[in-house]
Amino acid sequence: MSKIFRTLTLCLAIMPMASMAQQGLKDAVGKYCLIGAAINQLQSDGQDQAATKVMEQHYNCATAENCMKSEVLQPAEGMFDFRAADKFVSYCQKHHLKAIGHCLVWHSQAPDWMFTAGYCASPASKEMLKERIIKHIKTVVGRYKGQIHGWDVVNEAIEDDGSFRKSPFYNLLGEEFIEIAFRAAHEADPDAELYYNDYSMSGQAKREAVCRLVRNLKAKGLRIDGVGMQSHNGLDYPNLAEYEKSIDAFAACGVKVMVTELDINALPSPEQFGGADIAQNFEYQQKLNPYVDGLPVAKAKELEQRWLDLFNIYYKHRAQISRITLWGVSDGGSWLNGWPIAGRTSYPLLFDREFKAKPVVQKIIDLYNK
Repeated sequence: MSKIFRTLTLCLAIMPMASMAQQGLKDAVGKYCLIGAAINQLQSDGQDQAATKVMEQHYNCATAENCMKSEVLQPAEGMFDFRAADKFVSYCQKHHLKAIGHCLVWHSQAPDWMFTAGYCASPASKEMLKERIIKHIKTVVGRYKGQIHGWDVVNEAIEDDGSFRKSPFYNLLGEEFIEIAFRAAHEADPDAELYYNDYSMSGQAKREAVCRLVRNLKAKGLRIDGVGMQSHNGLDYPNLAEYEKSIDAFAACGVKVMVTELDINALPSPEQFGGADIAQNFEYQQKLNPYVDGLPVAKAKELEQRWLDLFNIYYKHRAQISRITLWGVSDGGSWLNGWPIAGRTSYPLLFDREFKAKPVVQKIIDLYNK
């Protein structure tokens, strides 16, 4: 009897250790907020089983990386193509992931026809653009009513200096285009969460401008549930003290705070590079792609410490942060391999090119389990 008892005791002692070894980010970080990744079309089509394994073990939400942008969904006026977006939604349902729609209104990946008068080169009228925004949003959001947890309604409408970006939307409609978008999205799906999303959110001028925007929308009775802090970070940017100030400031506006496009660029930056404007494009130079064969030990340690510095902030503010989304599943699929310089080898995510968790993943899990 004593031998059996000792064997049973040993098994019980080992079982929790085995369970902990299988624990994913969603089991630890997910106790406080959603945690997920942006997935590309190959992945949402179900053709990348390695990515799916990571998503199932570690994440509880997914963002559509490209398939829900307006140039994809409505490449020609009135001609909607929902094939890829439908598969994204189905993928999320199959794998028990809350679906995040990205994004309804964004100047960078909008179809050209949106801003022109038919086939003419002349610009669309104010009323024409307004009608097009409303039709696009109501068609898209209405199709997925009850299936999308939240929408990035407007993306990147404010410059780093706090002024409104002089995008085609703004040039024709002024800041009213933002109100139009949020109103249409809420009417199409009253239960979906609605977000404003932007980069370089640690800067004081942009922080204050976003807070004004949120307060103005609320004052007009419009629904806005959260602010997405795109966090395309580097080893030495942003200033983490200012980053924290933005978390507090947005939360003080009465909205949820989300880390929406998280990655860390460990590669050297070209001169005059800054922010996350996808229009930036620099010539390839070997000196700007120094880690083709892998990160040196010292650089890998520096990168890991930066991850821990960020997640310590997220843990500290866990009562304010409702979602953390990595911008990609693994290093090999990250947009930073091709931006702002094409052909580089980048290491910006928590899973390597073989979809293996980097050692920092367990350290993040341990942080949230303490």
